[in-house]
Formats: sequence, C-alpha cells, structure tokens
Amino acid sequence: MATPLSPRELLEKLVSFPTVSCDSNLALVDWVQDYLTGHGIPVTRVWNAARDKASLYAHAGPQAQGGVLLSGHTDVVPVEGQDWDTDPWAVVERNGRLYGRGTCDMKGFNALAIWALVRAQAQGVKHPLQLALSHDEEVGCLGAPPMIDNMQASGFPKAHAVIVGEPSRMQVVTGHKGTIGFDVRVTGFEVHSSLMHTGVSAVMEAAALIDWANDRNAENRARPPQGDDALFDPPWTTLHVGQIAGGTAHNITAAHCAFGLDMRCLPGEGTERWRAAWEDERARVEARMQAIRPEARVESTPHFDVPPLRPEADNPAEALARRLTGDNAPHVVSYATEAGQFQQAGYSTVICGPGDISQAHQPNEYIALDQFRQGQAFMDRLLTHLQE
Repeated sequence: MATPLSPRELLEKLVSFPTVSCDSNLALVDWVQDYLTGHGIPVTRVWNAARDKASLYAHAGPQAQGGVLLSGHTDVVPVEGQDWDTDPWAVVERNGRLYGRGTCDMKGFNALAIWALVRAQAQGVKHPLQLALSHDEEVGCLGAPPMIDNMQASGFPKAHAVIVGEPSRMQVVTGHKGTIGFDVRVTGFEVHSSLMHTGVSAVMEAAALIDWANDRNAENRARPPQGDDALFDPPWTTLHVGQIAGGTAHNITAAHCAFGLDMRCLPGEGTERWRAAWEDERARVEARMQAIRPEARVESTPHFDVPPLRPEADNPAEALARRLTGDNAPHVVSYATEAGQFQQAGYSTVICGPGDISQAHQPNEYIALDQFRQGQAFMDRLLTHLQE
C-alpha cells in the first residue's frame, strides 16, 4: 500500500505538471491513476479522440448508488506572456498564500478531493465517495460530457450529489450562465476600394455582425432581469468579441475576416434562444452580401456550448453543501463550469470550492492558505457525513 500524501503534498505534485490545455495532461493522469490504484481505488480512464489527453473517474467505498461525486478539471491556462515572480509550476508559500499555476483554478480542490478519496477508502465509509477529473475545461468544457456519458453507460454507481469544486470561497453556488461560442469566417470579394460598391468587404460585414452584438448588449442591459436572473453580475446576457483579423490593404475590399463570438446567457433565457438569434442575423447579413457577389458567405462554426446551471428546488447537493459549509445565502456566478453539464445529465449539482475566482488565470495565481484549510475542513465534514 502506498504512503498517503497530505493535501499540501498532493497540491505540489499536481501543480508540477504543466497541464496547459494546448498540451497533453497524460503525465498528471498517469500519476493520479497510479496513486489511487496504489491505495486500492479503481480508476477508469476516458480518452479523447487523439488519445493525447484523458479524463478519469474513480470510486471509493461500497459499490452502491447514492454517494457524493467531487468534480474537477486537470487543465490550466497558459503562463506565456504573464509576468510571474515565481516558478508557475512549483508551489511557493508567501504571506499566507500558495502561489503556482492552478493552485486556485483548480488543483487546490483536486488535491483535497484526491486526499479525501484515499481517506474514504482507508476508513471504509458507509456511502461512496467518487472523483471525476476532466480535460479541456478551460477551452469550452469539452472533456466532461464524454466522461459523464462513459460513467452512465458503464454502470458506474450514480451519485446522489455532485460538488464541482471551482473556486467559490467555499460558498454554495447554485446557478451559472450558459455559454456558447462561434468561430466566424466572413468571405468577401476583393475590388479596389474606389469601386467598393461592386465588391464585398469581409471586414466591414464582420463589423456589421459585431455591431449587432453591441446592439444586443445594449438592449439586454436595459431590460429588467426576471426572477433568479437578477442575482447575476451582470444580470443580463452578454455577447463578446475578443479577437478579429482580416484584410489585405487599406485600399482593397477585404476578401477574408475572422473573429470569435462568445455569449454568456442567463439561465432564464437559455443558450438555444441566442443560438437561433445569431443564426438569423448571420443568414441576413450573408443574403445581403450574396446579392452583390453570390460567392460571398458567412460561416459560423460552433466552438463550444455549455448549458447553464439552474437553481433547482429540493436540490440534494445544495442541501448537503449548505449543511457542510453553514452557508445559507444565495450565490450565482457569471462564468461557466461543468456543473451545468452534470445537471443536464440528471445529477443534483452545486459549485463549492476553495479559492477566489478573481485569482484564476492571473499571473502569480494563488490560493490563500486559509481557503485551502477551509477546503480540507469541508472534506473532513464530508467524510463524517459519509459514515452516517
């Protein structure tokens, strides 16, 4: 039997793997699988199509339904271009903080979850404790759905509650916005700009589409929010373009332009409505372009589609998390997580994890030691609950 590691030791090990989403996470997955199986915990691996990344799930305790599943992701965002004062792939303690890429988002929670799973196996809990670690969360929550599908198809015992440990300062979060993203490619027709009426400028048509997004933002902001949607910050659906590229020269109508469009949609509105609204506008602009040049077009490729997490009545996961934390206030977040995907698959789900989301993705990312200790205390109380 392997020697159990402390939460701090586990965090140091996990951070040492540079699992940036554009790279493989297999070194981390290999290590976690070896560590858990060394403690008698069975692990199932779910590969991506290229077999250069994997998710995993594991089960401690009796082979029965009704336990608790702790969900995290293994990938982190890049450090290139950021001004770090320390090695981002090593945990450095300074002034009551643990610095390192992923300490907050979300290897701090993952370390605590792995620690709790090994403890649950050693103690022989009465109710199961499970772990699910995904890949590619940071690039659109791509890894969780096939992992969840595999869990359900394989007969993996279904948990009574899922706790997604995104950094929430150990507050119980019951709702988040849904997100959809599109890679947009506009194809125009080149002519000299003095004859622009005979051509189609991909840049100017892309600008019209972006202006449509700006108009929707203004409308959404002016509309009074309804129900639980009023809890969000901001309490409206947002449309955003962060990058755009196109054009050949200042005096040529652009043949090509590309941009990315992301939408963060209120749960009360849903992503389906906004997907349809975007498609209507894309088709309208394309028809206008093709009236001048039939070969002009607007191609919109979905990049990700993450369902919202909706507050639900009589939520067992919420009741458990509130019992373990003592937090009874309403909390929602505007960022998306895998919680909506678990909920969509039929699991009772909440978000609750150590750390502050304001630290996620930042240079000199850190988790406060106090938050890490609160996370460990939460796991201690969860283990006691699983013995009842």
